[in-house]
Amino acid sequence: MQASEINLYSAEQVGELDRRVIEDHGVPGFELMGRAASAAFDCLRKRWPHTRHITVFCGPGNNGGDGFLIAKLALESGLKTTLFFLGKREKAKGDARSALEAFEKADGHILSGFDAMPQDCDVVVDALFGTGLGRDIEGVFRDAVNAINTAGASGAGVFGVDIPSGLDADTGKLWGVAVKVDATATFIGRKLGLVTGAGPAYTGDVEFCSLGAPPEVFADLSPLARCIGPADAIQALSPRPRDAHKGAHGHLLCVGGNHGMGGAVRIAAEAALRSGAGLVSVATRASHVAAMTQAHPELMCRGVEDAAQMENMLSAVDCAAIGPGLGQDAWARALFARLLDSKISLVVDADALNLLAAEPLARGQWILTPHPGEAARLLAEKTPHVQADRRAAVLAMAQRYNAVVILKGAGSLIASPGGDVWLCDQGNPGMAVGGMGDLLTGVVAALVAQGLALDTAARIGVYVHACAGDAAALDGGQRGLLPTDLLPHIRQVVNPV
Repeated sequence: MQASEINLYSAEQVGELDRRVIEDHGVPGFELMGRAASAAFDCLRKRWPHTRHITVFCGPGNNGGDGFLIAKLALESGLKTTLFFLGKREKAKGDARSALEAFEKADGHILSGFDAMPQDCDVVVDALFGTGLGRDIEGVFRDAVNAINTAGASGAGVFGVDIPSGLDADTGKLWGVAVKVDATATFIGRKLGLVTGAGPAYTGDVEFCSLGAPPEVFADLSPLARCIGPADAIQALSPRPRDAHKGAHGHLLCVGGNHGMGGAVRIAAEAALRSGAGLVSVATRASHVAAMTQAHPELMCRGVEDAAQMENMLSAVDCAAIGPGLGQDAWARALFARLLDSKISLVVDADALNLLAAEPLARGQWILTPHPGEAARLLAEKTPHVQADRRAAVLAMAQRYNAVVILKGAGSLIASPGGDVWLCDQGNPGMAVGGMGDLLTGVVAALVAQGLALDTAARIGVYVHACAGDAAALDGGQRGLLPTDLLPHIRQVVNPV
């Protein structure tokens, strides 16, 4: 993959990329707009090959200019084309104005404003707002967005040009309302907002079109984040040498499983085994040991009723994962405090994060794995504040706690204390079920135990977990997917070809 496909940019950065292509590489703006329209129209025809009637909604900016040229291509292809132009004609300037006039010269008819959606429309094209939107959508624009969504819910295809209108290109938050599309064609540089926050629920299938932008325009532009891909996994998870032994693959300690919650730490420990840890020990309540050992004799389980009983275990391990089923009572606090005082690498999840939020500490040498609610507690904020700008939230936690942080959710983000950010665009809604985070903790901690650097283990662990979830969903669907359904697929993903 090229840098333009892996890297995720802000709206301002994509604007700079546009400028470089136009000014530094001699591509006229109207020609670039034409390339975008052609790429988008090709995507539309491939997605909906039997389309006979499209309806295009255009705003007065360059996103609307793309829409005018898409409508022109539709007319020239013999499609019935309805075009609604929302905004004042005099506000369409430069290349957008040229596109409007090109549509009219092709005998296109412009409907000013919006009254009602045509009944026989097959596909609706959203070209109302591009990446520059910075306010809530109101008035006739809001009416149009609602009408497009109603048409989509009634069976019409909905196609987004560059980004669905109403979705923030940088954060993935909604500006009041947003168009929910089936597919999006995005141009020049991939926008972070397409793949995090509300983005995955609104963008449908995203097709990236570079429009012929030369690689050098991206050279000195630091992206907001970088997508994790198969090449990262292949590089990090190299084949093992023929003379390998269990001691070379790390010893992990999983700590948790308070009364009635033994399943959580068992899920984490099983995931660690399937992720390649050479040895996995479990420190849990004594009442869980027999059942856990019977179910998985590979696990070395010990009943621990106070922190002192964990001492011998700590001296033998390379990493510890704490949190799954931990609780927040005196037992939980004592075990967590002992691990905080140790020198070993930690992966911290679930109730251990809640204990940390109550007494914040910048320990270092650890990975934190919060979901948005836990992240809000770690930052002393509300959950909507975290979700409104997930990148800012994950960076704030990484710096505040001197930690590698995984902010879970659709488009999970990973940040290092130094400011690097990665994003995983794999995974599916079926993974939104109790225990899935415990599974992730085991995967990530196993990779740390095997010697991967903390930031590498975090991002590869998230990727392995997400890909295993996608593979498991193919077996029987997303609804009803269980964390343990991922275990055989984890083993496959951590052995990349």
